[in-house]
Amino acid sequence: MTDYRSPVKDALFTLRHVGMLDEISSSERYAHADPETVADVLGEHGRFMQEVFAPTNRIGDTVGLKWSPEGVETPAEFKTAYAKFVEAGWQGLNAEAEYGGAGFPEAVFTCALEFMTAANGALTMCPGLTTGAIECLQAWGSEEQKERYLRRIVTGEWTGTMNLTEPQAGSDVGLCTTKAEPQGDGTYKITGTKIYISFGEHDMAENIVHLVLARTPGAPAGTKGISLFIVPKFLLTEDGEPGERNDVNCVSIEHKMGIHGSPTCVMSYGDDGGATGFLVGEENQGLRAMFTMMNSARIAVGIQGVALGDAAFQKALQYSQERRQGREVGGDSKEPAFIEAHPDVRRMLMFMKSHVEAMRALLVYNSAAIDLSRALEGDDAEHWREIAELLTPVSKAWSTDVGMEVTSTAIQVFGGMGYVEETGVAQHYRDARIAPIYEGTNGIQAMDLVGRKLGMRMGGVVGEYLQRMRDLDGELAAAGEEFASIRTELAAAVDTLEGVTNWIMTNGLANPVEALAGATPYLRIFGTVTGGWLLARLALGAKADLEGADQADVAWLNTKIASARFFAEQVLPTAAGLVPSVQAGSSVLYEVTPESLASV
Repeated sequence: MTDYRSPVKDALFTLRHVGMLDEISSSERYAHADPETVADVLGEHGRFMQEVFAPTNRIGDTVGLKWSPEGVETPAEFKTAYAKFVEAGWQGLNAEAEYGGAGFPEAVFTCALEFMTAANGALTMCPGLTTGAIECLQAWGSEEQKERYLRRIVTGEWTGTMNLTEPQAGSDVGLCTTKAEPQGDGTYKITGTKIYISFGEHDMAENIVHLVLARTPGAPAGTKGISLFIVPKFLLTEDGEPGERNDVNCVSIEHKMGIHGSPTCVMSYGDDGGATGFLVGEENQGLRAMFTMMNSARIAVGIQGVALGDAAFQKALQYSQERRQGREVGGDSKEPAFIEAHPDVRRMLMFMKSHVEAMRALLVYNSAAIDLSRALEGDDAEHWREIAELLTPVSKAWSTDVGMEVTSTAIQVFGGMGYVEETGVAQHYRDARIAPIYEGTNGIQAMDLVGRKLGMRMGGVVGEYLQRMRDLDGELAAAGEEFASIRTELAAAVDTLEGVTNWIMTNGLANPVEALAGATPYLRIFGTVTGGWLLARLALGAKADLEGADQADVAWLNTKIASARFFAEQVLPTAAGLVPSVQAGSSVLYEVTPESLASV
């Protein structure tokens, strides 16, 4: 099997035709991110990930990690790859230039993070969480904290974590019981236990900066009484270097289904009297600060869906061109054919390719909306901020659900060999399975979409978004017969989405339980229709690029159009089939008791 290949050409195409790169780079904030520079950066980043991260992927899965009371030992190859990552300066790609970052747009970073995650999803968890810590401290840290901590995190010399979850709390962070006692000198003593902390302990960096949610004395109950603290593994000396070990320890790591190279830690704070912490922002405002990190992390998790899906697709595509089995239907040869000739294998390949392209387009578009909300001013900035808010739960949930389906389909292409670990495709499936769970389960994302995002501006935001999808109809009509099925199916799918959205909003006002009971299939409809719309835009871009294209690019561009047609004809119609699931309501869910569900 060949190694992973970063889809740089696909990424640049998506940035041009969906990611609004020309508009973003024409702003003062991102003037340095012109298309030529972006192409150079992504080309080099893709090469780095192929050559440095990708060879360590299988090693992390099979060698795994070693825990001891002294810490967590990662594979030697991880340490080497991470050191090269830091040396190359990739950690700060989207960080603010003021603190040592390159300041590139989120849409560009999304493509880079896809390459990195596909090359090695477990190792990427470390710089991925560090990126979230950077964004949190950029927005909420004091100038002193930025100087003492942020600069070294931006370089990757130090890594960052997000400490939310506790054994009794799960996704309900309002149940947080970790304590923060003020010491009278501006510091706090932190005591408590956090679980599921990715890269909470490792040996790849000289310091780990934990961002920890905790309660100060007398804080209000629930989420209103949570504060955020910097709790470094090593306290800093006067000159800002790691010094005395803080009272924070990894007491165990989890044994997981996948991402074996990523230590998922149980962290204990204050076993010897209390870990020293430093307040970020104001007391009782911690959840607001942490959400800066969480929203970034939700898009990053969505990227895991497309990245691992594409890595699995690449393997499946190659295998289909190597494996001979059965004669080609309608062919003249009596010899076994490569399986890529069989209709059902072609269907699976097109299913994977079209969904990978749709996921990538959604995540790039969502990230571009964030960029424009930062680069523009006034109503224009607010418009794109609203679009980003609307799409974030869809980006996370739809992309990770679909990513699971794509990796599973890749195993199916391999047949029995896909179920054998040596082929490597099963690892992508196992690694991807966590993505629909963490950073807010996909059910929570669906409830967020239905309960919060649809109601923005009394439904005005989603209404304008639906109209934006309808506005593409004229371009599709002018594109000719080749685009007829895309136009017809997309129009019908938007009608479906608009109708079920109105049902959700009407019934949700009357009885929220009715709307929430259908939230998950509703999000699936929303993601599917959005994916079809963005693929139609990519297809129109491909048609435009065909004029004057080199012969080598003609087949590649025509495949973009075929991918959009496949999705329109075979995937978009499924959206209407989910409407009854949304509108079924909640009554049947409560006509049984948990006890009655038992079969014995």
